[in-house]
Amino acid sequence: MIDNFSNSQHVRKTVIATEGGIVAAQHRRAAAVGAAVLAAGGDAVDAAIATSFAIGVVEPWMSGPAAGGVMMLWRADEQRARVIDFGCRSPRELDPANYPLSGAGKSSDLFPWPAVVDDRNVMGATAVAVPGVVSGMGLAHEHFGRLPWHDLVSPAAKLAEEGLIVDWYTSLLIGANARALSQDAHAAALFLEEGQWPISGDWTALNDRHLNQQAFARTLQHIAEFGPEAFYTGDIAHALVRDVRAKGGCLSLEDLASYQAEMVEPLEIPYSGGRVYAAPGMTGGPTLGKALELLAREHLRAQSAEAPGVATYTGFARALDAAFRVRFESMGDHESPRAPGCTTHFSVVDRHGNMVAVTQTLLSIFGSRVVSPSTGLLLNNGVMWFDPEPGKPNSLAPNKRCLANYCPVIGEDSRARRFAIGASGGRKILGSVMQLSSFIMDHGLDLEEAFHQPRIDVSGGGQVIADHTLPADVLSALSKTMPVTEARRNAYPYAFACPAGVMRDGDLNTGCTEIMSPYGDAVSEGQVA
Repeated sequence: MIDNFSNSQHVRKTVIATEGGIVAAQHRRAAAVGAAVLAAGGDAVDAAIATSFAIGVVEPWMSGPAAGGVMMLWRADEQRARVIDFGCRSPRELDPANYPLSGAGKSSDLFPWPAVVDDRNVMGATAVAVPGVVSGMGLAHEHFGRLPWHDLVSPAAKLAEEGLIVDWYTSLLIGANARALSQDAHAAALFLEEGQWPISGDWTALNDRHLNQQAFARTLQHIAEFGPEAFYTGDIAHALVRDVRAKGGCLSLEDLASYQAEMVEPLEIPYSGGRVYAAPGMTGGPTLGKALELLAREHLRAQSAEAPGVATYTGFARALDAAFRVRFESMGDHESPRAPGCTTHFSVVDRHGNMVAVTQTLLSIFGSRVVSPSTGLLLNNGVMWFDPEPGKPNSLAPNKRCLANYCPVIGEDSRARRFAIGASGGRKILGSVMQLSSFIMDHGLDLEEAFHQPRIDVSGGGQVIADHTLPADVLSALSKTMPVTEARRNAYPYAFACPAGVMRDGDLNTGCTEIMSPYGDAVSEGQVA
């Protein structure tokens, strides 16, 4: 394989054990907000709520209040897992007839659906689904929060007031998506100069350029002062609906007022002398359960004392390939395996052992590429989750729950070590979560070792994307299973998913994020106290 990158550069992230709580997130500033909540006496759920709102400011292209997702919880006092589902829904007034097939091949974005006229299901206000993040965080706070709601949301408002600094990575993401962002006047005003050129930082490290997130700051402050219901029934709801409908979308006040996140029981998946808890329903959880069932048949448990090797990775490949074939046949998810997705994940553990794993997403990067000018919110394109061709398991319809790939988990191995892990990365998420769980549960790796261990991706299409640092015998064995393409773990684009996780071993907590993520980090409460 010939490419332009150094073969002598090695990237690692340091993992430090502490008795205090930890937040591991795709952005260090958001993790620090959550860690400060832990230091102030907050529960893991309090920290997760604060992190959720903060990460929507510092990673606006990935998630935010206009996103959807799911939260996995572990309550140490009850020794019990729970799930809060706050996935997006299609609008009640959505008419599938308004999304006619163009006959021009496949869609231009994440899913290889038949292309729709003008990409109406992919870009623009016609792609906006009913968001669930604020309702999900509100439900979590109602049941488990200890600190006042205002104290959890206002730090995000302060971050937005300051405005996101435009450094090299922000410039890279904006530049890579500038053409799509230029199609909406308000997205262009936020992210571009003269409606065309990417806002970018200086070439030196001394950069003081910031995005203007003042409207977003006002929205967050309003949510902080008046609670989560203000997003769905108050001034924000009216402004959001007015903006979306003015741009041609069909989101309604009834959609927002009737939206309710749900608390449900998790899937409990026995595996390797322990168990994994995952979200049920329209998530990656059921497919993860199938993959772990198949993986157990590969007899990886017999190698618990060994480092991951040939049998490990060929077992991963066969289990994931079979699990995704079942998913395609039963759930209708046919996302392109090369699609990066637009998602964020963070995990929290507090000093008492409570854990939270949250994945939330706008779906595509920069979502619908539409900004609501009144609220400052970058909006999701959740309508794209549905197959525009009628008569399929996941066909487009009004007031319907979206089928998503996010797959946060809480796991416990045979040594009573507990972990909370998830990832961003579209359909790559599931394989990442499965492999990290196996590294811990089958091979006894700690969190640092698991996150630095090379991974593969098998997420449909009958092929393996393999980390090029895997040993030659592993790559050779994989090539006999199915076609193999070697790839690097890069900062952009990601060939593999971007995970974040925490672990509790006895009274000690650790946290880690994807080693190639330039923003991702684990922050302990002791670092911000």
